[in-house]
Amino acid sequence: MFSGLSAFPLTPMKHDVVDEMAFIRLIERLTDAGVDSIGALGSTGNYAYLTREERARIAQLAVKHAGDVPVIIGISALSTREVLALAEDAQEAGASAVLLTPMSYQKLSEDEVFGLYEAVTRQLSVPLCVYDNPGTTHFEFSDELHGRIAQLPNVGSIKIPGVPAEPNAARVRVERLRTFIPSHVTIGVSGDPLAATGMNAGCEAWYSVVGGLFPKTALAITRASQAGNTQEVLRLSERLNPLWALFSQHGGSLRVVATAAELKGLAASPCLPRPLKALEGADRQELAGQLHELQLT
Repeated sequence: MFSGLSAFPLTPMKHDVVDEMAFIRLIERLTDAGVDSIGALGSTGNYAYLTREERARIAQLAVKHAGDVPVIIGISALSTREVLALAEDAQEAGASAVLLTPMSYQKLSEDEVFGLYEAVTRQLSVPLCVYDNPGTTHFEFSDELHGRIAQLPNVGSIKIPGVPAEPNAARVRVERLRTFIPSHVTIGVSGDPLAATGMNAGCEAWYSVVGGLFPKTALAITRASQAGNTQEVLRLSERLNPLWALFSQHGGSLRVVATAAELKGLAASPCLPRPLKALEGADRQELAGQLHELQLT
C-alpha cells in the first residue's frame, strides 16, 4: 500500500455539491488501470473545502468502488478534535490507511505537531501516512521530527514534497531522512515534476496527482522505477515537461488537473469548489493542446 503508485483523484463538484457519479468514475478508472493504492481526500481531493458529512460520504464511495485496491483517506483538519472525528469516519468506511498533514491557522510548533500525531496514532486501528506539505500548511518538518513521529504506533509512510532536482542531492536527501526513521516506514515522493528524480533517489512510493487522472501514464513511470530502469523513468517523466511547466505556471497542479478532467469529459465544468476556478481562455486552450500532443487519455 505504501509503495508503487498511489493515485490521488479529484473530488469533482457540480452545482456546489459533490458529483458522486463523476467521483465513482474516477475511482473505477484507477482500479481498472491497476494502481497500487488510491489516495482520496488529499489536497487534489479538495478536503479542506468539504464538510465532515461530505468527506465521510467520499470515503465510503472510494472504498466501495476501489475493489481490492487499498484506499488511503485524508483526515487533515484544523483541530485535533476534528481530525479524530474524521479518522473515526475513515475507519468506519473501511479505509486501509489514513493520511494526515498538520493544517493550521496559527503557526504550529514542532511539539504541537508531534502532539497531533501522537494523539491520532493512539486512536488508530489502521496505518497512517505522514503528509509533509509545507506549500499548503506552511509548516516545515525537520528530519528529527519525522524521526520522532515515525516511532509512533501505526505510522507506515512519509509523503515528502519534491526532492532536489539534482540527482545526487536528491539521493542524499532521501538517504539522510532514512537514517532517522524505522526500516518499516516507507518514503514516498509527491510533487509530480520531481517524482522521477525522487524514485530514482530511493523513494518507494509516488503519491501522484497526475496518476489520479491519467493512471496508465503514471504507472509506466512507476513500473520503470521498480524495474530499476532509471533512464526510462527520466525519459517518460521528461516527456511530460510541458505539463509540469503548466503546474508551475498556475501555482500548482490542482487547477491544471481539474481543467484536464473537464476537457476529457471526466468532470462537469466547473468542477472545483468555489471560489477556486479552473483554467480559462488561452490557458485552457494551451492545456487542451498539450493533452492532445502528449496523447494523455
